[in-house]
Amino acid sequence: MTLLDVINLALDEDLIQPQLDPISASTEPPAHRASSTDGSIQSDDARPVDLTGSLLEDHDVELALVARAPGVFVGQQVIPLVLALTAQRLGYEVPNYEALLGDGDPLEATTKIATISGSLRAILAAERTLLNLTCHLSGVATLTRTYATKVAHTSAKIRDTRKTTPGLRLEEKHAVRCGGGVNHRLGLWDAFLIKDNHLAYGSLADLVTRARLHQPARPIEVEVDDLDQLDQAVELGLDLILLDNMDVDTISEAVKRVRGRCRLEVSGGVSLDNVVPIAETGVDYIAIGALTHSAPILDLGLDDR
Repeated sequence: MTLLDVINLALDEDLIQPQLDPISASTEPPAHRASSTDGSIQSDDARPVDLTGSLLEDHDVELALVARAPGVFVGQQVIPLVLALTAQRLGYEVPNYEALLGDGDPLEATTKIATISGSLRAILAAERTLLNLTCHLSGVATLTRTYATKVAHTSAKIRDTRKTTPGLRLEEKHAVRCGGGVNHRLGLWDAFLIKDNHLAYGSLADLVTRARLHQPARPIEVEVDDLDQLDQAVELGLDLILLDNMDVDTISEAVKRVRGRCRLEVSGGVSLDNVVPIAETGVDYIAIGALTHSAPILDLGLDDR
């Protein structure tokens, strides 16, 4: 799914009336809505529509996209696309987007990010989709920057996972990079990661051998839960070993045992409270699913200049 697909889905939710009323659970629809006997909501017009915006006389305005909290901005590609697609659907001229900052730039509260000028109706119809995506992606970058800054005195890199929002993986991983992190796999297709659920149905040595025969150019990573598994894995000449849900003392011992023979990644139970001692053990990567699945939004808003 592309960014264009995601934006179109979001605009469908805002501008296209659904066949069935998603709110009413009763057989009697609200009195102010026209409906058929089967409970479906009837539309007088199949075209996209913004009911509240249509109450306003359309004219050109200029609004500012402003940060309301400190963080890292991401949305340079999103905003022009949302504006263009919204205007196209509603039959207005495309508003002009003038970027004052780019993806990855730091923000303070009240920092002006961009100006948007053009049709009032088009901008107001685009506002929520624009902010939903931009606030989320900026939140991902901001949380990543927080983690990356904490471990900047070490050699450890902060990495994302596949715990991403469906449809937004590429955008969220871009946001991680903007925040100073690095990307793990994009999908199941670009690297081997042999985990406990795989090892329940095949031996480690056999699966590694088969991986090398099947796709010799692909990196191979193996997840281990304890030091005994680590000792077995390190003898296989792997690219990377994932230390899963280990405490700091065990991670430190793992680093000593491996002695640089392969890269080490930590995953599971990582938080802002313990990321520094984990990084100081000497591991190469720290994978954090929360970067994408639990990042709070960064508060941004469209304000009248």
